[in-house]
Amino acid sequence: MSKPEVWLRGPVEGVPPLLQPAAHSLLQCREELEEALTGLTAEQIWAPRDGSASIGYHVRHAAGSLDRLYTYARGAMLSEAQFAVLRQESQPDSSLEAVDLLAAFDAAVERAIDQLRSTDERTLTDERHVGRGRLPSTVIGLLFHGPEHTQRHAGQVATLVKMLRST
Repeated sequence: MSKPEVWLRGPVEGVPPLLQPAAHSLLQCREELEEALTGLTAEQIWAPRDGSASIGYHVRHAAGSLDRLYTYARGAMLSEAQFAVLRQESQPDSSLEAVDLLAAFDAAVERAIDQLRSTDERTLTDERHVGRGRLPSTVIGLLFHGPEHTQRHAGQVATLVKMLRST
């Protein structure tokens, strides 16, 4: 019998009640990406498919964007290192295999969940700004958009892997 989805397994320890859905979503993405990438070669991971970005891009971008969105949720601006990661996300890197991508994604998820644990629920509606244009958001908006954005890319990976395995 398979395990129920993460959101049906109970609360994530230490995460405030209002932020449980964000933590559940991130943990679900981690499990789905691990399953999807298992057994793929570096060549399969980095090959673009039918005009779509590579599987590797989607995994790297999911981790990088999560880090950037949660930086904004803390009220900080992006560092030069984060901009460097952003520039690298779309560059294929056949030296990165599934295990490397999963380790980087797992680390991003752990940092995000640690941030959820340390977030005071009283700050959730505090205003935050995104990017150089300082577009308006809130702490809760960013903490939820991070997992939402991550889900989109995990879904892309699942679709690309399904296409890859059907050929």
